[in-house]
Amino acid sequence: MTQTDTITRGAARLLTELGFAPLAEVPLTNGRRADLVGIGRTGELVVVEVKSGLQDFRSDNKWPEYLAYADRFFFAVDRDFPFEVLDEEASLPARTGIIIADRFGGDIVREAAVHKVNAARRKKLTLSIARLGTSRLAAGLYGQVSSLMRSP
Repeated sequence: MTQTDTITRGAARLLTELGFAPLAEVPLTNGRRADLVGIGRTGELVVVEVKSGLQDFRSDNKWPEYLAYADRFFFAVDRDFPFEVLDEEASLPARTGIIIADRFGGDIVREAAVHKVNAARRKKLTLSIARLGTSRLAAGLYGQVSSLMRSP
């Protein structure tokens, strides 16, 4: 299991504990793919960007494009990540939360600010996530690979 997989697994477990239904590798309508998206019981959308290390974080300049799809946005990192980087203004610390995760679970060490997603975008993304999740389930259960798995 890679470091990214380990962090993703722990962050997904945390989201589940918090009452969210998480799904990994979710295509967004802007052409990007979110590492992890959780849908809460009331329709809240949480996006988690997994960072396996400082180099991964420094080389990624696309994560701000995910903010419009998240009521709350988190970075998920491991315990060895240099947290001071996430406090820099370029990391939008007033907006972004931090999750520390390992393969067993995770903890929120900085809560994310709430910024409500546009209603039309929320509906479109929620339907897309539902279709993607059920397509993946069907593929696992029935061996079917659906075109739904490739469309946002």
